[in-house]
Amino acid sequence: MVFYFISNVVQPPVTLFMGIDKYENEELIKWGWPEDVWFHVDKVSSAHVYLRLQQGQTLDDIPSTVLEDACQLVKANSINGNKMNNIDIVYTMWENLKKTPAMEVGQVTFHKDKEVRKMRVEKRINEIVNRLNKTKREEHPDFRAEREKRDADERADKKREAREVREKEKEDEKRRKEEAELWSYNSLMKTENMSTNYDAGNDSDEFM
Repeated sequence: MVFYFISNVVQPPVTLFMGIDKYENEELIKWGWPEDVWFHVDKVSSAHVYLRLQQGQTLDDIPSTVLEDACQLVKANSINGNKMNNIDIVYTMWENLKKTPAMEVGQVTFHKDKEVRKMRVEKRINEIVNRLNKTKREEHPDFRAEREKRDADERADKKREAREVREKEKEDEKRRKEEAELWSYNSLMKTENMSTNYDAGNDSDEFM
């Protein structure tokens, strides 16, 4: 089961989500999307909260208000972190999460530490947490099916884009040939390139 929350501090609103336990977290780790951003309390047990970006977006595109919502949600869903002040929330793209066979269920590390960012949270802000909790809903998604559909859609988009590029290249080539043929015809038809009987200086008989 996954909990979904709506952050309406931006328009259109964005969705934050997290697994109910470490087993759901494991599924989210396995079947996450390249567009997903992962949040966790630094060095303290907490929920794994995710934010799904649009394709092409990066960590730099996350509004500060959405970051604050995500970090407050993570802190509120940490047994120890919720009681602490001045804690750090780490966040990174899903693709930077590293899972090895020796790790416990729901445990992760990173491929590149330099791609992990931190945000300091001084204290819990009940106004934010309560606002998010009012939008909370439970669902039972098929993580694998959703990821496979996402990948299939991406492949279809790439094929369509490649087809459009090929068609444009054909049209451009056809236009270049037509322009070359027109230029050649116009050059041939220029006055200086044309001859007449007068130009030839013919001594032929004149007919009345």
